[in-house]
Amino acid sequence: MTGVESLLRELAPQVLAALVRRYGDFDACEDAVQEALLAASQQWPAEGIPDHPKGWLITTASRRRIEQWRSETARRRREEAVAQNEPPGREPVSGVDDTLTLLLLCCHPALPRPSQVALTLRAVGGLTTAEIARAFLVPEATIGQRISRAKQKLKGERLAGDQRPERLAAVLQVLYLIFTEGHTASSGATLSRVDLTTEAIRLARQLHTELPDDGEVAGLLALMLLTEARRPARADATGALVPLAEQDRTRWNRAFIDEGVALITKALATTPVGPYQLQAAIAAVHDEAATSEDTDWAEILTLYDLLQVVAPGPMVTLNRVVAFAQVNGPEKGLAELGEAAKHLARHHRVDAIRAHLLENAGDLAGAREAYLAAARRTLSLPEQAYLQSRAKKLEK
Repeated sequence: MTGVESLLRELAPQVLAALVRRYGDFDACEDAVQEALLAASQQWPAEGIPDHPKGWLITTASRRRIEQWRSETARRRREEAVAQNEPPGREPVSGVDDTLTLLLLCCHPALPRPSQVALTLRAVGGLTTAEIARAFLVPEATIGQRISRAKQKLKGERLAGDQRPERLAAVLQVLYLIFTEGHTASSGATLSRVDLTTEAIRLARQLHTELPDDGEVAGLLALMLLTEARRPARADATGALVPLAEQDRTRWNRAFIDEGVALITKALATTPVGPYQLQAAIAAVHDEAATSEDTDWAEILTLYDLLQVVAPGPMVTLNRVVAFAQVNGPEKGLAELGEAAKHLARHHRVDAIRAHLLENAGDLAGAREAYLAAARRTLSLPEQAYLQSRAKKLEK
């Protein structure tokens, strides 16, 4: 990616947010911004980047939007008034919180979660419809329809200040979902999708820059960094999955770990505790252990106990079982798993955890059957191959 392309990708959501905040028509504003970006991509390499590139883009996109209005006879008077008040060559609105504004708009509560994710990746992340479709393994037409319907629902929508707390929670969840799908792809031939994790971290960084005192924003960014830090060791040279306990920790990204630990340490000390902070704290305990044997499972169990109170859910309960078994033994862990499995009976992770605990408890035949059951239920080919290999090792 060239310097101009990188700059345009960074500025695109800010310019779109500025136009949407001023004109209130998401679809028309996006078209105008795309024309401005195209003009910049053609002019800037030859003529040089202007002194105020964001202002240049906003002014150019605003002119395109006004031209659209001028083609609509019923709105001629209003558009001409706007055109007369347009300060040429200057940025028409403040750049403060532009990315956050656009994120909040994309995560409008009227939109279903899949549409929020798709629109966020398209409008804020700059991914094409085809790229989003490939990432989530759905037809491009499906993603296109989601984005189109979402933009229609947002037509004329403006962001009111009193909507921010509700919308911010949705923004965090959308970014978390994007990162989670990238970290462990729910289906397909690849274990992870670096484009999605990279984009989620980039957007979380921008959000943290705009809301530096929000503990949950810091917690989510820390969680992403601490989790992504382990990615280089999650697969071997053939692409096969390597479980956490067997990973070469020298391959972990130390810069990400240091940054994530610093973020979560400050957030826990200065802001109310939330679920993303607790998850980040758990990830930090894993990342700071020099070896798998050095992991402080008692601390992790305590953190999961807190997480169960703050944000209870079946996956939290399931993850807590793993920590509980590490502290209290596989037999007691299996008893806990039996209760947790009632809410996730058909999820492959239930069978995978059961297999691991049975293996540790010495029931190799039972473990083998559970590994095979987990392999049948997962849609991820790398996970499937790993689970089958574990079962094969336990054959008599």
